[in-house]
Amino acid sequence: MPYSYGYYSYGEFLANNIYFLLLIPVLILSVWAQFQVSGNFRRYSQVMNRRRLTGAQTAEAVLRANGVAGVPVRPCRGHLSDHYDPRDNTIYLSEDVYGAATVAAVGVAAHEAGHAVQYAVGYGPVRLRTAIIPATQLGSRFSFILLFVGLFLYSQSLFLAGIILFSLTTFFQLVTLPVEFNASRRALETIEGTGMLDGDEYYGARKVLRAAALTYVAALLMSLLQLLRFVLIFLGRSGGRSGDGGRR
Repeated sequence: MPYSYGYYSYGEFLANNIYFLLLIPVLILSVWAQFQVSGNFRRYSQVMNRRRLTGAQTAEAVLRANGVAGVPVRPCRGHLSDHYDPRDNTIYLSEDVYGAATVAAVGVAAHEAGHAVQYAVGYGPVRLRTAIIPATQLGSRFSFILLFVGLFLYSQSLFLAGIILFSLTTFFQLVTLPVEFNASRRALETIEGTGMLDGDEYYGARKVLRAAALTYVAALLMSLLQLLRFVLIFLGRSGGRSGDGGRR
């Protein structure tokens, strides 16, 4: 037992060192992305668009331009709580966006309308993301329980089950990237194509959406890093058992 414990400890030591080494740049990216989102949204929330289009009007215009009907646009509480809910087929816009005629409001509202368009046309990645939501919820609910129990009891089977469940949440983050990028692309193309914003205003809306996209990149990298850590611990412990068996 002392030999195997030593091997297990070394595997965890190596995994944790690699994790914390890579964690620094990922954390920097995460903080910078959040700073960019809040900074750009605050900046362009103070810039009125020349056509005085509110967020609600923008979302409706994007839907019309893409031939999508029957999607209501409603206000919701919270800061940057804007989202499209496929369960009731409704776009919800925060108070800073719904009735605001700012450049930031146009960009955010157009992005959420882009999600509604994705569901309307059956965009592949968004259909895949919807299909894996139950598995992702299962993974997020039980993965850390199995990982903790596996670590505490030195059970490789339980720890591996935890890794598999956690990987479902990582896969969800991966699928989310093209969904978010595509929604922003649809939004910006519609804004430009319909002339909702002038050149300098369009540039501001694009900065807001690009900053938001970075947060999803940072979230994926953080999830991948955690997954890597768990895999390295698992492999280190597997190697420890093999070495211990060789000694016997």
